[in-house]
Amino acid sequence: MHRTPSLMPSLLMVAPSHYEVSYVINPWMQPTAWGNDPETHRHEAEAASAALHAALITAGAQVSLLPGVPGLPDMVFPANAAVVLNRRALVARFACQERRGEEAHFLAAFEALRLRGLLDVVEQYPAGVFQEGAGDAIWDDGRQLFWAGYGQRTQRASLAITEAFFAVPLVPLELVSPRFYHLDTCFLSLSGGEVLYYPPAFSDEGRASIEAVAGRDNVILAHDEDAAGFCVNAVNIGRHIVMARPPQRLRDELTERGYTVTSVDLDPFILSGGGAYCMTLRLDRQSEATPLEAAAE
Repeated sequence: MHRTPSLMPSLLMVAPSHYEVSYVINPWMQPTAWGNDPETHRHEAEAASAALHAALITAGAQVSLLPGVPGLPDMVFPANAAVVLNRRALVARFACQERRGEEAHFLAAFEALRLRGLLDVVEQYPAGVFQEGAGDAIWDDGRQLFWAGYGQRTQRASLAITEAFFAVPLVPLELVSPRFYHLDTCFLSLSGGEVLYYPPAFSDEGRASIEAVAGRDNVILAHDEDAAGFCVNAVNIGRHIVMARPPQRLRDELTERGYTVTSVDLDPFILSGGGAYCMTLRLDRQSEATPLEAAAE
């Protein structure tokens, strides 16, 4: 017995009403640049979030909008809030003190989704075990596994917890650069089986794992400008890819592989180290058979 896939992909976004760049927890964050003209940046952030929302709907997604919370500007990046698969949510534990206040609000939000019948189980990683959501656990529907980043924000100890909770395999990938602190900043799994990734962000072992599991014909190497522009931090829905403004070379390569690329100006969020994937959380991912269904077979 297999689950029927959702007819319409379901994504969560957080309204940018309280977004700002006011501290530094990664090398991309520029609070001085934000502070030079905060009102303009706020208007630009509202426009950028709305443009991403519209692009996702055009690509075929249903988007739910969660309100932000004053004093928690990075809630606008809900990819870090939880790992979600098979109607089960495992809520993050943030490594940085600045983001830990988000945990209670996201727990409440996921519990509300459970009460609405959209989730079956909501739990959280154990205290002291840092794991930062789908930003470090990227589901590969074709291979039926998680690509799991660790070494910057997410601890390797969390990987076994992820694997046990969802009862699916994962591929550990060590992140070695503080500039690429989450897997989603440097790795994108595509619906056609390709992976787009930025090699300098990974250990030698991680690069070898990507090549071995994906297969060399499926590997697309991101260039420095792609990674710096947060183009790898993209949302793939079917044959549609929504990403921060890509160089023409990358757009052409993805188009040649059969994808439609929608470019969105996300500069206000890149000031904080986030792009399209960071700004969304996919809620409807399902494996081909849940553990209970597999046991029944």
